[in-house]
Amino acid sequence: MKSVIVRKQDKTIDAFFTLLRSGLWGTDVNLFPFEEVDYSVLYTLAEEQSSVGLITAGLENVKDSKVPKEVLLNFIGNTMQVEQQNKAMNIFVAVLTRYLRTNKVYSLLIKGQGVAQCYKRPLWRACGDVDLLLDSENYEKAKTVLTPRAVDVRTEYTYFKHLAMVIDGWEVELHGTRQTRLSRRIDRELNVIQDSCLKGGEVRAWQNGETDIFLPGVNADVMFVFTHILHHFFFEGIGVRQICDWCRLLWTYRDDLDVPLLEQRLRKMQLNSEWKAFASYAVDWLGMPIEAMPLYSNAEKWSRKAAKINNFVIKVGNFGHNNEKISRHKPYLIRKFLSLCEHLVYMLRHFMIFPLDSLRFMGEVIRSGWHGVMKGE
Repeated sequence: MKSVIVRKQDKTIDAFFTLLRSGLWGTDVNLFPFEEVDYSVLYTLAEEQSSVGLITAGLENVKDSKVPKEVLLNFIGNTMQVEQQNKAMNIFVAVLTRYLRTNKVYSLLIKGQGVAQCYKRPLWRACGDVDLLLDSENYEKAKTVLTPRAVDVRTEYTYFKHLAMVIDGWEVELHGTRQTRLSRRIDRELNVIQDSCLKGGEVRAWQNGETDIFLPGVNADVMFVFTHILHHFFFEGIGVRQICDWCRLLWTYRDDLDVPLLEQRLRKMQLNSEWKAFASYAVDWLGMPIEAMPLYSNAEKWSRKAAKINNFVIKVGNFGHNNEKISRHKPYLIRKFLSLCEHLVYMLRHFMIFPLDSLRFMGEVIRSGWHGVMKGE
């Protein structure tokens, strides 16, 4: 009986990725090879990976079989909720941006709603927080301006310049840096890239209704999104949605990307292996067109690493959705120590994929993590 269940789940996982690829790229899909699809497991997977909208789009493209009506209605109903949330968030982002500008606070919108515009259906991408990137001066001004409007202000991580708060029901995060804490080499280059946006004017604009929302320039954004993936991959877990964001960003701006600059930055950060492994994952599992994936290599070793990445993605869910969370009722220092231990376990788990970098990053986690525990951050 157990082997039958495993085969059925494997077929459902295969169907999940087939539908995901269809939703990402708008291609027709055949489900006949997956006649044992368990639609309840399929929906659970879609929820865990924050990709209900993409799977719904894929179900609309099924050509060879009839999806059960109740299944389709369930996916469509939940996708309509995602669409309404996105519309409301877009309105909030516009209002927040205008409010900040009125108070002479200038920021860039990163991740989230900005990257969503790269999708075929932006409103079907699951929305999360509103993340703002600011230089040091505007970071301090934003704290002063926004804190009185917030109903909940979280603990500030002053060392990493990060403050989260809830305004009008939406989580807003202020970022004074895009540092990953993986290595000082990576963070130094990210600081340079951040300056190119906030001081050098490397930005692009999204017209959100009547409000122009400024986003990082494409060459910067690709690095921000990719290193954000690595941060979560090594620290707590990463879901397929974040990798889909990276794919859609690369696809949308494939003719604008400065590939030699990208290669130079990856070399400085010593992230060539990670890029090639995730590039292989994007092509092998997400159907990313090879011509739009810079620095892609079809060498077998990258496909093997991609398969291991996929096992991890499926296991942990979106941002570690399936992991046991550390209770907030434990004393603060104990929580921080347990969190540090959890990070180290992740580093060791990834040793089989990125052996040298896992050890390198683990040393940095010990250094910066213990520093944070001692400083209460």
